[in-house]
Amino acid sequence: MAADQPIGIIGGSGFYSLLDEHEPHELETPYGAPSDTITTGHLAGRSVAFLPRHGKGHRFAPHLVPYRANLWALRSLGVRQVVSLSAVGSLTTGLPTGTLVVPDQVVDRTHGRPHTYFDGADGVGHATFADPYCPAMRAAATAGDEPTHDGGTLVVVNGPRFSSRAESLEFQSHGWSIIGMTAMPEAGLARELALCYSTLALVTDLDAGVEAGTGVTHAEVLAAFDQNLPRLRDLLVGTLQRLPATPGGCGCADTSGYPASHVLP
Repeated sequence: MAADQPIGIIGGSGFYSLLDEHEPHELETPYGAPSDTITTGHLAGRSVAFLPRHGKGHRFAPHLVPYRANLWALRSLGVRQVVSLSAVGSLTTGLPTGTLVVPDQVVDRTHGRPHTYFDGADGVGHATFADPYCPAMRAAATAGDEPTHDGGTLVVVNGPRFSSRAESLEFQSHGWSIIGMTAMPEAGLARELALCYSTLALVTDLDAGVEAGTGVTHAEVLAAFDQNLPRLRDLLVGTLQRLPATPGGCGCADTSGYPASHVLP
């Protein structure tokens, strides 16, 4: 097996069965415990550390996920690249259900979530975030034979409710592509920890304002996710195989705006 740095995978419990040589890690961080036990193992010949974002049994709603603890715990295990797996809604008929999207931009419409590590006594840090997703990881995700939509803006809402039709129409008016509930503050926290981070998003529904009808339901999302899960797994495996053994040269690890006293895990 590869001896490179472990790659963090944040996703649902449906990916546990892919891992070889399971080893559980119960961790505590300065921000509490992560969502659940982190399981290390191997996938596609790569060392990986898997964390279920919502915990076993999906016990954490999107606005209650311990995002700071999750990213901190992964880095403390040696992770420097994080692949996020997400179910999203589409804001355009051009991205129908079942489309795999590798977004290149994000818009944060969440509130009330702890969204930074710079809230202590060691000063304020300013992380660069113009390009929130690692370009090297995005290139690895889109370079294979797995069909993907390259690029697009992911708007993140607080949840756990779905959007009203008026909200959905507003998001469309800005030209945003997909909508989810968990990419922020996750992506921002990853950047503050100098982690490379990218999202592999699976479209499970058309958002409320895209077409006439009653709007998205939770049952619809679950059914579409289960139906397309093998394709998302294939994209994950291909991406892992194409990622560099060690990251660098992408700008994600730039900490020049951090106070000298700030220590990364």
